[in-house]
Amino acid sequence: MAVELQIASHGREYNGKMTSIVILSSMVAATGGIIFGYDIGISGGVTSMVPFLEKFFPDVYTKMKQDKKISNYCKFDSQLLTTFTSSLYIAGLLASFFASSVTRMFGRKPSILVGGAAFLVGAALGGAALNIYMLILGRVLLGVGIGFANQSVPLYLSEMALPRYRGAINNGFQLCVGIGVLSANLINFGAEKIKDGYGWRISLAMAAVPASILTLGAFFLPETPNSLIQNSKNHQKAKSMLQSIRGTNDVEQEFNDLIEASNMSNSIKHPFKNILQRKYRPQLVMAVTIPFFQQLTGINVISFYAPILFLTIGLGESASLLSAVMIGIVGTTSTFVSMLIVDKLGRRVLFISGGIQMFFSQILIGSIMAFQLGDHGEISKKYVYLILVLICIYVAGFAWSWGPLGWLVPSEIFPLEIRSAAQSITVAVNFLFTFIVAQTFLSMLCHFKFGTFFFFGGWVVVMTVFVYFLLPETKNVPIEQMEKVWREHLFWKRIVGDKSDDGRQPVLP
Repeated sequence: MAVELQIASHGREYNGKMTSIVILSSMVAATGGIIFGYDIGISGGVTSMVPFLEKFFPDVYTKMKQDKKISNYCKFDSQLLTTFTSSLYIAGLLASFFASSVTRMFGRKPSILVGGAAFLVGAALGGAALNIYMLILGRVLLGVGIGFANQSVPLYLSEMALPRYRGAINNGFQLCVGIGVLSANLINFGAEKIKDGYGWRISLAMAAVPASILTLGAFFLPETPNSLIQNSKNHQKAKSMLQSIRGTNDVEQEFNDLIEASNMSNSIKHPFKNILQRKYRPQLVMAVTIPFFQQLTGINVISFYAPILFLTIGLGESASLLSAVMIGIVGTTSTFVSMLIVDKLGRRVLFISGGIQMFFSQILIGSIMAFQLGDHGEISKKYVYLILVLICIYVAGFAWSWGPLGWLVPSEIFPLEIRSAAQSITVAVNFLFTFIVAQTFLSMLCHFKFGTFFFFGGWVVVMTVFVYFLLPETKNVPIEQMEKVWREHLFWKRIVGDKSDDGRQPVLP
């Protein structure tokens, strides 16, 4: 049932309802998060499966099973193994810039469609891989799919949503990421028990399921009014779409704001050049720092390598995969909690509280490993389970803060004229540092040992301080009026000015 509301923000009111078309289209588009999460979760599981290691990474298998002199922290230190995981993200980085042009010139819907199709082909190649070259090529195509999906889906969700519910709807993307991770962990846990040794093929090929949903669903998605106005001279069509998704004919105020934003957008021919202008400085800083910090929380260390980490501290193969399932459940549940509270408590409260929670859990994990796990032998079971509990606490902190908000905040702060370019920068920075973390973690674990967790804990302190001083609250602010938030902020108003374009002092919600 639709819920009537009026949104008063910065002196303006938008009329609208939470309509079924918004809910259904957002659910389909958010499937892009499932393909992202599935790939994050699946790679760590298959790289801990013996048949997979024997076929593609025999040197790693030999070190794991036969080399008794090698340190616990160094058993999986292989650049080829990490390339399997990280190649996807370098491909996604490059694809995101092509996705920016597609999203800007043709709309959000075509970009989502391309992402789903590329991921579908990559899943087929991975499941059928006969050698390392097929395996890596499949990962590259998965990266192309994720590059397009991550560039377009958060924008699509933010543009379809009412300002009052934008946080919850956009966080649906991260919820789907969590569902994807959990699904991958469950499939890995079941596939590992297949005796004939082809369980890893099922794990990799099952990525085709969410990819098919996204690809087929994209054909039926409505285009956002923002994109229709930006790419079509038929404004009446855009207005009709806006009326449909808002459930009311009275959309004049919002429609006029969209027209104004589109006119400014169309006057800019080189968005990547224009984003360097002083008036866009806050948005550019956030486009770079938020995805940078998101990766330096260390979450992908857990997401990619949780089974390997648990093997390192002494759990068996099956128990390691089961522990990853538990972590997936915690992450998904916590993201759902974030959806319920993000538009009530705001972005800053969740960022800061989640940062504090992650910091203390990481310091405790590193301390336990420092005092209880040597270079050889195993840690006692009670400490293994304590580490598992602390990792769950850490994952929960990430899942209701930097996980969903790392995608939500960048997608809602960019003006339309630089939105596609800025989102590409966000995705590219995210993929670049995901690649770096994925490529270096096993080597870092080998050399830093327990200090790896102190390293990421230190970065969590830095990012929490950054949010406290430099990130303004953006809840309930219409996207097309977001620039006024920066003009009122204690620091950023010195750079962009403290007056609105029409000379009125902005009023924050």
